[in-house]
Amino acid sequence: MVHEAAMRHGERKLVDLVLDEVAVDGNFSGYASLFGRVDLGKDVVERGAFAKSLRTRGAAGIRMLFQHDPNQPIGTWTELKEDSRGLFVRGRLAKDVARARDVHNLLRGGALDGLSIGFRAVKARKEQASGVRHILEADLWEISIVTFPMLPEARIDTVKGRGRLPTTRQFEGWLTRDAGLTRSDARAVIAEGFASLVRKRDAAWGPESGLAERIREATRMIKQKGSSV
Repeated sequence: MVHEAAMRHGERKLVDLVLDEVAVDGNFSGYASLFGRVDLGKDVVERGAFAKSLRTRGAAGIRMLFQHDPNQPIGTWTELKEDSRGLFVRGRLAKDVARARDVHNLLRGGALDGLSIGFRAVKARKEQASGVRHILEADLWEISIVTFPMLPEARIDTVKGRGRLPTTRQFEGWLTRDAGLTRSDARAVIAEGFASLVRKRDAAWGPESGLAERIREATRMIKQKGSSV
């Protein structure tokens, strides 16, 4: 259990909520922290910083709050893990709670898009010349949905229900993360179109390349996600 005294002596680190989707039933996924990015507070979280907390607390031991208020839990985290990009989170808003319903509507409407981690810096080192602090180990106890971001580079990917297309960078991120393409293949798909890329691959490797099947599977995933809204 996280006590209020511990929370007062801890730190908070805000990023934009990097959302994959916010579903009608309140489920969503995205990134609560991005590794290697210097934020406006001159802090950078290093890969592996959350490993011990995730191992000892697990998703069930880390609270989902609104604006860091311990009196306003709004849901539960169902999955938390580190990957090469940052701290990936998957959670579910408790839609029988009034505040959680409000947050859900604001997220889907695009009026709210921030996440902030509540933690204690266990291990860190500071660059004397630049003043940048590298957080090597963080005791993570809560992740809040908040209003204001502190890491401008992190932006929303797509939110179900908004009805707008992703940007080129967002689509590239989806192709590499979910479709399993290399970055160069993803950029080729965006720049030249899938048919052009497949023709090149088929000419070099013969009929039916693995890339073609991955894109077909990705297309099926997109259709399935669209039909579930």
